[in-house]
Amino acid sequence: MPSIDARLQGHKMSFNTTWGLFSPKKIDEGTQQLLKQITLPHDALVLDLGCGYGAIGLTLAKEAKIVHMVDKDFVAVDFSQRNATLNNLDNVKVYLSNGFSHVPDDVRFDLIASNIPAKVGKEMLRKMLEDSLSYLNTGGKLYIVSIAGLKEYIKKELKMLFGNYKKLKSAKGYSCIYSVKQHD
Repeated sequence: MPSIDARLQGHKMSFNTTWGLFSPKKIDEGTQQLLKQITLPHDALVLDLGCGYGAIGLTLAKEAKIVHMVDKDFVAVDFSQRNATLNNLDNVKVYLSNGFSHVPDDVRFDLIASNIPAKVGKEMLRKMLEDSLSYLNTGGKLYIVSIAGLKEYIKKELKMLFGNYKKLKSAKGYSCIYSVKQHD
């Protein structure tokens, strides 16, 4: 079973991974760059959407109040739970959910972060972006890293849904972007 030791956002992190999960041998460059771009509000309630083995959500849990981590893959959920224990984090809630399907209706987040799966399809991607808007508090931010090929589609959708879009970083086939929920 592969394992990864990394310094992310100034925190020493360890992750056990497995074949079949995204980037099992190292933290991918897009995830590393996304984490460098995130400004985490004090006492933030965070969602890691499509958490994989937990690199984004568990790193953010080092400074957030509570982090919800969801994935549609039960193996990813299992590894995120194990990695939360491995990194001594008890402020995370990891559960199975296809997008927002099992995220509690009464929870609203200050920040949602996602390394969007490349093969999610435009219909599911649009649903994820729409649901992100409805699950954010006013002033809440959606941070995304995606393959460069989805950049223009995501830009168009975020401008239409959120009314804003900002590219944070682009390199080596990926883009880091964010939008802010401006009002209810």
